[in-house]
Amino acid sequence: MSTSAAEVPLLQLEQVAKIYAGGDGAEVRALDGITLSIAAGEFVAIMGQSGSGKSTLMNVLGCLDTPTRGRYQVRGIDVATLGKDELASLRRDCFGFVFQRYNLMTTITAAENVELPAIYAGAAKAQRVQRAAALLGQLGLGERLGHKPNQLSGGQQQRVSIARALMNGADVILADEPTGALDSKSGEEVLALLGRLHGDGHTIILITHDAKVAAHAERIIQISDGRITEDSGSRGRSAALRALHTDRRHPHWLPDLGEAVKMALHSLRGNLFRSALTLLGVVIGVAAVVTMLAIGNGSKAQVMKSIESMGSNLLLVQPGAPGTRPSGEMAMLKETDAEAIEALAGVQAVSPQRQSRQTLRYGNIDYKSNVTGVWPTWTQMQDWKLSEGVFVSDDDVKTYAPVIVLGTTVARNLFPDLASPIGLYVLVGKVPFQVVGVLASKGANAFGSDMDDVAVIPLSTGFARVFGKRFLGTINVKLASADVADDTEAAITELLTGRHGTIDFQVRSTTSLMEMATTTQNTLTLLLGSVAFISLLVGGIGVMNIMLVNVTERTREIGVRMATGARTSNILLQFNTEALVICGIGGVIGVLLGIGAALAAEALGSKVVFTVAPALFAFGSAFITGLLFGYLPARKAANLDPVVALASE
Repeated sequence: MSTSAAEVPLLQLEQVAKIYAGGDGAEVRALDGITLSIAAGEFVAIMGQSGSGKSTLMNVLGCLDTPTRGRYQVRGIDVATLGKDELASLRRDCFGFVFQRYNLMTTITAAENVELPAIYAGAAKAQRVQRAAALLGQLGLGERLGHKPNQLSGGQQQRVSIARALMNGADVILADEPTGALDSKSGEEVLALLGRLHGDGHTIILITHDAKVAAHAERIIQISDGRITEDSGSRGRSAALRALHTDRRHPHWLPDLGEAVKMALHSLRGNLFRSALTLLGVVIGVAAVVTMLAIGNGSKAQVMKSIESMGSNLLLVQPGAPGTRPSGEMAMLKETDAEAIEALAGVQAVSPQRQSRQTLRYGNIDYKSNVTGVWPTWTQMQDWKLSEGVFVSDDDVKTYAPVIVLGTTVARNLFPDLASPIGLYVLVGKVPFQVVGVLASKGANAFGSDMDDVAVIPLSTGFARVFGKRFLGTINVKLASADVADDTEAAITELLTGRHGTIDFQVRSTTSLMEMATTTQNTLTLLLGSVAFISLLVGGIGVMNIMLVNVTERTREIGVRMATGARTSNILLQFNTEALVICGIGGVIGVLLGIGAALAAEALGSKVVFTVAPALFAFGSAFITGLLFGYLPARKAANLDPVVALASE
C-alpha cells in the first residue's frame, strides 16, 4: 500500500552525521547518527547546551549545510540530489530564518530588509512593497517601515527578521535563539508571535538552550554531543498541512539588476569616505584618458592645419641631396629652375622664394622679422588673403619695385598707433620699401611659431637689394590635381637632375608631409592614451582591492542573502554590479573632469579638440574595468559557504 502525501514527514533525517576534521587530525562529530522526523505544522524546540550540535542540526534542517553521511529529505525530496542553486531555491521558498543577532542589513530600511527574499523569488516591486508593509503592520511596525535597523530596538529588529522569514510564505520557521539578545518582555512578545504563527499553520523549529523558552513548544527534543538524548513527542494536534513550495524557477535577472544597483548605491552611501577614495582612482584614470586624447587630437589638428596652410596639392622643391637637412643657404636652386618647372605638364603654378632674417625700421621703431622674396603666385600657394591693400604684382617683379607687404604682427609692432600703414615707408636694412598691403592674420602654426611675423617683397628686388646671391630657398609647385602628384614629382626630379647633373635637391609633397605628420601624431596620441589608460588600470585594481575588502567585511551579509534564497548568480550579480556602479559613477565624473581639465589646458594656450570617441572609450574602459576587476571578488562572495558566512563576525 502506498504512502499518501499526508503521511510523508515534512522533514526527515536518517542517520545524519556531520563530521569535521579537528586541528590534530582527529574527527569532530558535530552530529552523530541523528534520526528525526518533523511533521508539517509542528512546534518543535531543539534544546541543548553550547557545543551540543543544535546549531549544526538547524543548519542541516534549513539546507544551509549538508550532512557528511546519512540522508535528509524535505517532503520526500532528498536534498543530496539538489544543486547549489536548487538548495538556494528551497531555502527561499520553504524556510524562513530568525537569528539571535537579527542579521539585518544596516544600510537599508526595515521594509527593504523584509523585501529581500521576495527579490530573489522574482516578485514584482509593487507586490513586494505591499506584502512587506502588510507583514510589518501585522507585527506592530507599520509606522517603522522607513527606519533603518539602528533606529529600532532589539525587539523591533527581531520582529523585522520574523517578517523577513514570512515574506515568501515559508512553511518552516527556523528560529535560532530568537530571544537570546532580548530583554524578558521583548522575548515573551517574540515567543508569543511564534506561537501565533504556529497557530496559522507554520512549522516552527526553535533552537534554544533555555528550558523556559523550550516550554512554549509542543515538542521538545534534547540534544547532547551530536545525538538526540530525549524526544518528548508531539503534545498537541498538528495544524493543517501546508503545501510545500517546491518552485525551482530561476527568476529573470533584469529585475534583480535593478535591485542590485539600488543595493549597490546603499552600500556606497554606507561608507562614503572609502567609496570616494575608490571612485578617485577611476575618476583620475578616466579624466586622464579624456584630457590626454583631447590634447593629443588638438596637437594633431594643429599640425594638420599648419601643413594645410601651405596649400593643397603642393610639391616643395628644396636644396640639398636626399637625406640632408634642407637649408636656404645652399646655392642649388635658381629662378631658371622655377621657370623650367612651370612649363611641365600638370603644373598649375610655381612660386619660388628666398627668406632671410632682417631688421625693419619705421621712425625710431626697430623690429626684426622674416623677409621673404616671392613671385605674385605666393598668395595662391599659401591660400593667404589680404586684410588691406594689394599684393606684389608681376610689374613689381619685373621692375624691381621696392614694395613690401606686411604680416599683421609686423604691422602692429612697427605701427602701433596707426590704423593703416598703407603708403608709408619702412627700412629693410638700409633700403626703403613702401608698404602696399597687409596680410590677413593666420595665427600660430603647430609648433607655436607666429605665422604673421613675416614681410613679403618681390623676389627680384630681394636679390638686388636684400639677399645678395641669386639662389632660392624653396620652389613651391601647385599641381592641377592630386592625381598627377607622383607623375609630376618624377618629371621635376628628371628635369632638375638633367639641369644640375646630380641630385642635389629634394622634392616633397604636402600629402606625404601630412601622412608623416599624421602617423607621428597618432603615435604620440596613442602614447598619451596608453599612459592615461595605465592610470585607469591602476584605478581598476583599486576597485578590486576595495571589493575584496567589502566581501570580507560583509561576509555575514552574504550569508544572510544566501539564507534568504540568493543563488550563486544573485551574489555574483550583486557584487559585480557594485563594482560596475563604482566604475560607472567614476566614469561619468571622470569624463566631466577630463573635459574641464582639457578646457583649462586650452585656456592656458594648448590646442584641444573634443570628440565623442575618447569620452566613450574612457567611460567604456571604466565600465569594462569594473566588470573585469569586480568578477574576482564577486566570485569569491558567491562561493562562500552559507554556514561559514553566517558565523562570520
